[in-house]
Amino acid sequence: MILTNENVLLGSLLGSKAVEQIPRFAAFENEVGKHVIPPVSILPFQNHPNHIHDSEDYEEVVQWITDKAKPETAQFFPLSFRSSKDDGLWYLLPWEPLIDIQSNVRLTERYIAKSGKNLIGSIKERWSMDDYSITITGAFYGDKMRGKPAETYPRSDMERLRDYLLTPEAIEVKCEALQILNINNIVIESINFPFTKGEYVQAYEIRAKSDFPYDLIYKRKKKPVLDVGEVIGGIDEKYK
Repeated sequence: MILTNENVLLGSLLGSKAVEQIPRFAAFENEVGKHVIPPVSILPFQNHPNHIHDSEDYEEVVQWITDKAKPETAQFFPLSFRSSKDDGLWYLLPWEPLIDIQSNVRLTERYIAKSGKNLIGSIKERWSMDDYSITITGAFYGDKMRGKPAETYPRSDMERLRDYLLTPEAIEVKCEALQILNINNIVIESINFPFTKGEYVQAYEIRAKSDFPYDLIYKRKKKPVLDVGEVIGGIDEKYK
Protein backbone atom coordinates (compact mmCIF):
# COMPACT_ATOMS: atom_id res chain seq x y z
CA MET A 1 0.00 0.00 0.00
CA ILE A 2 1.31 3.43 -0.96
CA LEU A 3 1.08 5.90 1.91
CA THR A 4 0.02 9.29 0.62
CA ASN A 5 -1.17 12.47 2.30
CA GLU A 6 -4.71 11.88 1.05
CA ASN A 7 -4.89 8.42 2.65
CA VAL A 8 -3.61 9.67 5.98
CA LEU A 9 -6.04 12.61 5.97
CA LEU A 10 -8.94 10.30 5.08
CA GLY A 11 -8.11 7.91 7.91
CA SER A 12 -7.87 10.70 10.51
CA LEU A 13 -11.17 12.27 9.51
CA LEU A 14 -13.32 9.13 9.38
CA GLY A 15 -12.60 7.85 12.89
CA SER A 16 -11.94 4.38 14.24
CA LYS A 17 -15.48 2.95 13.98
CA ALA A 18 -15.99 4.05 10.39
CA VAL A 19 -12.56 2.95 9.22
CA GLU A 20 -13.03 -0.57 10.62
CA GLN A 21 -15.62 -1.21 7.93
CA ILE A 22 -13.12 -0.54 5.13
CA PRO A 23 -11.50 -3.73 3.68
CA ARG A 24 -7.89 -4.41 4.59
CA PHE A 25 -8.06 -1.87 7.47
CA ALA A 26 -5.58 -3.89 9.54
CA ALA A 27 -3.03 -3.76 6.76
CA PHE A 28 -3.51 -0.01 6.47
CA GLU A 29 -3.06 0.46 10.21
CA ASN A 30 0.14 -1.60 10.24
CA GLU A 31 1.53 0.36 7.34
CA VAL A 32 0.86 3.67 9.08
CA GLY A 33 2.64 2.45 12.21
CA LYS A 34 5.83 1.74 10.24
CA HIS A 35 6.20 5.22 8.77
CA VAL A 36 6.71 8.67 10.14
CA ILE A 37 3.75 10.72 8.92
CA PRO A 38 4.85 13.92 7.22
CA PRO A 39 3.10 17.13 8.25
CA VAL A 40 -0.02 17.93 6.24
CA SER A 41 -0.92 21.58 5.67
CA ILE A 42 -4.65 21.47 6.43
CA LEU A 43 -5.27 24.85 8.07
CA PRO A 44 -4.50 28.11 6.26
CA PHE A 45 -1.87 29.15 8.84
CA GLN A 46 1.35 27.59 10.02
CA ASN A 47 2.57 27.20 13.55
CA HIS A 48 5.53 29.31 14.51
CA PRO A 49 8.06 27.87 16.95
CA ASN A 50 8.12 29.42 20.40
CA HIS A 51 11.36 30.97 21.51
CA ILE A 52 12.16 30.57 25.19
CA HIS A 53 14.30 33.36 26.49
CA ASP A 54 17.07 32.59 28.88
CA SER A 55 16.38 33.63 32.46
CA GLU A 56 18.31 36.51 33.89
CA ASP A 57 20.95 35.85 36.47
CA TYR A 58 19.55 36.65 39.91
CA GLU A 59 21.19 36.14 43.22
CA GLU A 60 19.88 33.32 45.36
CA VAL A 61 18.73 35.70 48.09
CA VAL A 62 16.75 37.90 45.68
CA GLN A 63 14.80 34.94 44.33
CA TRP A 64 13.18 34.22 47.73
CA ILE A 65 12.08 37.80 48.54
CA THR A 66 8.28 38.20 48.63
CA ASP A 67 6.23 40.96 47.03
CA LYS A 68 5.96 44.22 48.89
CA ALA A 69 2.75 45.23 50.62
CA LYS A 70 0.39 47.44 48.64
CA PRO A 71 -0.06 51.03 49.82
CA GLU A 72 -3.45 52.45 50.70
CA THR A 73 -3.85 54.11 47.30
CA ALA A 74 -3.38 50.78 45.50
CA GLN A 75 -6.10 48.95 47.50
CA PHE A 76 -9.80 49.03 46.61
CA PHE A 77 -11.22 48.92 50.16
CA PRO A 78 -8.28 49.54 52.52
CA LEU A 79 -8.93 48.85 56.20
CA SER A 80 -7.18 50.68 59.02
CA PHE A 81 -7.33 50.34 62.83
CA ARG A 82 -6.67 52.90 65.55
CA SER A 83 -6.93 52.77 69.32
CA SER A 84 -6.28 55.25 72.09
CA LYS A 85 -2.72 53.89 72.46
CA ASP A 86 -1.72 54.62 68.85
CA ASP A 87 -1.22 58.38 69.42
CA GLY A 88 -3.54 59.23 66.54
CA LEU A 89 -1.73 57.03 63.99
CA TRP A 90 -3.63 54.54 61.84
CA TYR A 91 -2.48 50.95 61.31
CA LEU A 92 -3.21 49.89 57.71
CA LEU A 93 -3.53 46.18 57.01
CA PRO A 94 -0.69 45.66 54.52
CA TRP A 95 -2.66 43.31 52.25
CA GLU A 96 -6.31 44.08 51.52
CA PRO A 97 -8.58 41.68 53.44
CA LEU A 98 -12.02 40.27 52.67
CA ILE A 99 -14.81 41.95 54.66
CA ASP A 100 -18.16 40.27 55.32
CA ILE A 101 -20.96 42.29 56.99
CA GLN A 102 -24.19 40.83 58.36
CA SER A 103 -27.03 42.16 60.50
CA ASN A 104 -30.50 41.14 61.69
CA VAL A 105 -33.75 42.93 62.47
CA ARG A 106 -35.09 42.35 65.99
CA LEU A 107 -38.88 42.06 65.96
CA THR A 108 -41.49 41.77 68.71
CA GLU A 109 -44.29 39.62 67.34
CA ARG A 110 -47.73 38.90 68.70
CA TYR A 111 -50.04 36.14 67.50
CA ILE A 112 -53.82 36.28 67.69
CA ALA A 113 -55.48 33.19 69.09
CA LYS A 114 -57.99 31.54 66.79
CA SER A 115 -57.40 34.11 64.04
CA GLY A 116 -58.60 31.74 61.36
CA LYS A 117 -58.20 32.47 57.67
CA ASN A 118 -58.92 36.17 57.90
CA LEU A 119 -55.79 37.09 59.87
CA ILE A 120 -52.62 35.43 58.60
CA GLY A 121 -49.28 35.86 60.28
CA SER A 122 -48.31 37.90 63.31
CA ILE A 123 -48.57 41.48 64.50
CA LYS A 124 -45.24 43.31 64.59
CA GLU A 125 -45.32 45.69 67.54
CA ARG A 126 -41.77 47.05 67.43
CA TRP A 127 -38.54 46.41 65.61
CA SER A 128 -34.96 47.56 65.85
CA MET A 129 -31.64 46.86 64.18
CA ASP A 130 -29.22 44.42 65.74
CA ASP A 131 -25.46 44.94 65.80
CA TYR A 132 -23.52 44.45 62.59
CA SER A 133 -21.50 41.24 62.64
CA ILE A 134 -18.23 41.84 60.79
CA THR A 135 -15.83 39.13 59.63
CA ILE A 136 -12.42 40.22 58.38
CA THR A 137 -10.34 37.55 56.62
CA GLY A 138 -6.85 38.09 55.32
CA ALA A 139 -3.22 37.02 55.50
CA PHE A 140 0.18 38.40 56.47
CA TYR A 141 3.34 37.74 54.47
CA GLY A 142 6.91 37.82 55.64
CA ASP A 143 9.84 39.49 53.89
CA LYS A 144 11.39 36.24 52.64
CA MET A 145 9.99 32.92 51.50
CA ARG A 146 12.70 30.81 53.06
CA GLY A 147 15.09 31.30 55.89
CA LYS A 148 15.03 31.55 59.65
CA PRO A 149 11.71 32.23 61.44
CA ALA A 150 12.83 35.76 62.29
CA GLU A 151 13.33 36.45 58.57
CA THR A 152 10.27 34.70 57.12
CA TYR A 153 7.41 34.82 59.64
CA PRO A 154 5.38 38.12 59.74
CA ARG A 155 6.04 38.64 63.44
CA SER A 156 5.55 42.43 63.59
CA ASP A 157 2.08 42.33 62.00
CA MET A 158 1.02 39.45 64.25
CA GLU A 159 2.10 41.36 67.36
CA ARG A 160 0.21 44.44 66.20
CA LEU A 161 -2.95 42.41 65.70
CA ARG A 162 -2.47 40.80 69.12
CA ASP A 163 -2.35 44.22 70.76
CA TYR A 164 -5.71 45.15 69.25
CA LEU A 165 -7.20 41.90 70.54
CA LEU A 166 -6.02 42.69 74.08
CA THR A 167 -7.25 46.30 73.97
CA PRO A 168 -10.21 46.62 76.40
CA GLU A 169 -12.02 49.26 74.40
CA ALA A 170 -13.75 49.91 71.11
CA ILE A 171 -11.36 50.18 68.17
CA GLU A 172 -11.78 52.89 65.61
CA VAL A 173 -11.88 51.66 62.01
CA LYS A 174 -11.53 53.42 58.69
CA CYS A 175 -12.92 51.66 55.64
CA GLU A 176 -15.23 52.85 52.89
CA ALA A 177 -17.38 49.71 53.04
CA LEU A 178 -17.95 50.23 56.79
CA GLN A 179 -18.45 53.97 56.66
CA ILE A 180 -21.35 53.52 54.21
CA LEU A 181 -23.18 51.83 57.12
CA ASN A 182 -21.97 54.50 59.59
CA ILE A 183 -19.67 52.01 61.29
CA ASN A 184 -16.72 53.87 62.78
CA ASN A 185 -16.03 51.70 65.84
CA ILE A 186 -15.91 47.94 66.33
CA VAL A 187 -15.42 45.57 69.25
CA ILE A 188 -13.33 42.46 68.53
CA GLU A 189 -14.96 39.24 69.74
CA SER A 190 -12.38 36.71 68.59
CA ILE A 191 -9.38 36.22 66.31
CA ASN A 192 -8.53 32.94 64.62
CA PHE A 193 -5.10 32.04 63.23
CA PRO A 194 -5.63 28.86 61.15
CA PHE A 195 -2.88 26.63 59.85
CA THR A 196 -1.40 28.16 56.72
CA LYS A 197 0.84 26.43 54.20
CA GLY A 198 4.13 28.25 53.77
CA GLU A 199 6.85 29.44 56.11
CA TYR A 200 6.20 33.11 55.40
CA VAL A 201 2.36 33.16 55.34
CA GLN A 202 -0.06 33.44 58.27
CA ALA A 203 -3.80 33.70 57.70
CA TYR A 204 -6.15 35.35 60.18
CA GLU A 205 -9.87 35.78 60.76
CA ILE A 206 -11.30 38.58 62.91
CA ARG A 207 -14.86 38.45 64.22
CA ALA A 208 -16.17 41.76 65.51
CA LYS A 209 -19.36 43.70 66.13
CA SER A 210 -20.20 47.30 65.43
CA ASP A 211 -20.26 49.73 68.34
CA PHE A 212 -22.34 52.89 68.22
CA PRO A 213 -21.90 55.45 71.01
CA TYR A 214 -24.86 56.12 73.30
CA ASP A 215 -25.30 58.94 75.79
CA LEU A 216 -26.63 57.03 78.80
CA ILE A 217 -26.25 59.89 81.31
CA TYR A 218 -29.64 61.42 82.03
CA LYS A 219 -29.51 65.13 82.57
CA ARG A 220 -32.40 66.41 84.66
CA LYS A 221 -33.95 69.53 83.35
CA LYS A 222 -34.02 72.49 85.68
CA LYS A 223 -37.44 73.42 86.99
CA PRO A 224 -38.69 76.77 85.78
CA VAL A 225 -38.49 79.52 88.40
CA LEU A 226 -41.54 81.71 88.70
CA ASP A 227 -40.62 85.32 89.38
CA VAL A 228 -43.27 86.99 91.53
CA GLY A 229 -43.46 90.75 91.56
CA GLU A 230 -44.45 93.06 94.37
CA VAL A 231 -47.98 92.84 95.77
CA ILE A 232 -50.13 95.73 94.65
CA GLY A 233 -52.00 97.47 97.47
CA GLY A 234 -49.60 96.55 100.23
CA ILE A 235 -49.34 93.51 102.48
CA ASP A 236 -52.11 92.36 104.77
CA GLU A 237 -51.39 92.74 108.44
CA LYS A 238 -52.00 89.08 109.28
CA TYR A 239 -49.17 87.96 106.94
CA LYS A 240 -46.61 90.20 108.59
